[in-house]
Amino acid sequence: MAFSLTQLVPLSTTILPRRRAATIIRCESSGSSIKLDVGSPVIVVESPRMIKTAASVPCLLVNSGLVNPGDVGRIVSRKPKDVWGVRLAIGTYLIDAKYFKPLVLEDN
Repeated sequence: MAFSLTQLVPLSTTILPRRRAATIIRCESSGSSIKLDVGSPVIVVESPRMIKTAASVPCLLVNSGLVNPGDVGRIVSRKPKDVWGVRLAIGTYLIDAKYFKPLVLEDN
Protein backbone atom coordinates (compact mmCIF):
# COMPACT_ATOMS: atom_id res chain seq x y z
CA MET A 1 0.00 0.00 0.00
CA ALA A 2 1.49 3.33 -1.03
CA PHE A 3 0.96 6.61 0.78
CA SER A 4 1.33 10.06 -0.63
CA LEU A 5 2.60 13.04 1.32
CA THR A 6 -0.82 14.73 1.19
CA GLN A 7 -2.39 11.76 2.92
CA LEU A 8 0.13 11.85 5.77
CA VAL A 9 0.30 15.64 6.23
CA PRO A 10 -2.80 17.73 5.52
CA LEU A 11 -2.30 20.64 3.12
CA SER A 12 -3.28 23.18 5.75
CA THR A 13 -0.36 22.14 7.96
CA THR A 14 2.93 23.90 7.33
CA ILE A 15 6.17 22.17 8.12
CA LEU A 16 8.69 24.50 9.73
CA PRO A 17 12.35 23.65 10.06
CA ARG A 18 13.47 22.98 13.61
CA ARG A 19 15.61 25.64 15.19
CA ARG A 20 18.68 24.52 17.03
CA ALA A 21 19.03 25.65 20.61
CA ALA A 22 22.06 27.78 21.30
CA THR A 23 24.26 26.90 24.25
CA ILE A 24 26.43 29.59 25.75
CA ILE A 25 29.44 28.51 27.79
CA ARG A 26 31.50 30.99 29.78
CA CYS A 27 35.12 30.05 30.16
CA GLU A 28 35.91 32.17 33.18
CA SER A 29 35.47 31.68 36.86
CA SER A 30 32.64 33.43 38.64
CA GLY A 31 35.09 35.15 40.96
CA SER A 32 37.30 36.62 38.26
CA SER A 33 37.16 40.05 39.89
CA ILE A 34 38.79 38.68 43.06
CA LYS A 35 42.54 39.21 43.17
CA LEU A 36 44.33 36.17 44.59
CA ASP A 37 48.11 35.96 44.83
CA VAL A 38 50.57 33.67 46.52
CA GLY A 39 50.58 34.64 50.19
CA SER A 40 46.98 35.91 50.22
CA PRO A 41 44.99 34.87 53.29
CA VAL A 42 41.82 32.90 52.52
CA ILE A 43 38.90 31.47 54.48
CA VAL A 44 37.09 28.25 53.59
CA VAL A 45 33.37 28.96 52.99
CA GLU A 46 32.24 25.47 51.96
CA SER A 47 33.68 22.09 52.85
CA PRO A 48 34.83 20.14 49.74
CA ARG A 49 33.76 16.49 49.57
CA MET A 50 37.16 15.35 48.29
CA ILE A 51 40.53 16.95 48.96
CA LYS A 52 43.91 16.38 47.35
CA THR A 53 47.19 16.83 49.16
CA ALA A 54 49.72 19.20 47.60
CA ALA A 55 52.65 16.83 48.15
CA SER A 56 55.04 15.78 45.38
CA VAL A 57 52.96 12.58 45.15
CA PRO A 58 49.40 13.85 45.73
CA CYS A 59 46.84 11.75 47.55
CA LEU A 60 43.09 12.11 46.98
CA LEU A 61 41.18 11.82 50.26
CA VAL A 62 37.56 11.88 51.36
CA ASN A 63 37.14 14.99 53.48
CA SER A 64 36.07 13.48 56.79
CA GLY A 65 36.20 16.72 58.74
CA LEU A 66 39.77 17.68 57.83
CA VAL A 67 38.82 20.90 56.03
CA ASN A 68 35.81 22.72 57.51
CA PRO A 69 34.05 26.01 56.75
CA GLY A 70 35.77 28.78 58.69
CA ASP A 71 39.28 27.34 58.39
CA VAL A 72 41.84 30.03 57.55
CA GLY A 73 44.94 29.52 55.44
CA ARG A 74 47.32 31.11 52.93
CA ILE A 75 47.73 30.50 49.23
CA VAL A 76 51.07 28.87 48.44
CA SER A 77 50.67 28.03 44.73
CA ARG A 78 48.47 28.36 41.67
CA LYS A 79 47.43 25.33 39.59
CA PRO A 80 45.46 25.06 36.32
CA LYS A 81 41.65 25.31 36.22
CA ASP A 82 41.20 27.66 39.19
CA VAL A 83 42.77 25.25 41.69
CA TRP A 84 45.00 26.71 44.39
CA GLY A 85 47.48 25.24 46.84
CA VAL A 86 46.27 26.37 50.26
CA ARG A 87 48.34 25.97 53.43
CA LEU A 88 46.03 25.24 56.36
CA ALA A 89 46.89 24.40 59.97
CA ILE A 90 46.61 20.66 59.19
CA GLY A 91 48.64 20.68 55.96
CA THR A 92 48.71 21.92 52.38
CA TYR A 93 45.88 20.93 50.05
CA LEU A 94 44.83 21.63 46.46
CA ILE A 95 41.42 23.31 46.72
CA ASP A 96 39.12 24.66 44.01
CA ALA A 97 38.49 28.40 44.31
CA LYS A 98 34.74 27.92 44.72
CA TYR A 99 35.35 26.54 48.23
CA PHE A 100 37.14 29.59 49.65
CA LYS A 101 37.20 33.37 49.44
CA PRO A 102 39.85 35.97 50.21
CA LEU A 103 40.07 36.95 53.85
CA VAL A 104 39.93 40.73 54.18
CA LEU A 105 42.11 41.90 57.04
CA GLU A 106 41.09 45.33 58.30
CA ASP A 107 43.60 47.60 60.02
CA ASN A 108 42.14 49.81 62.76
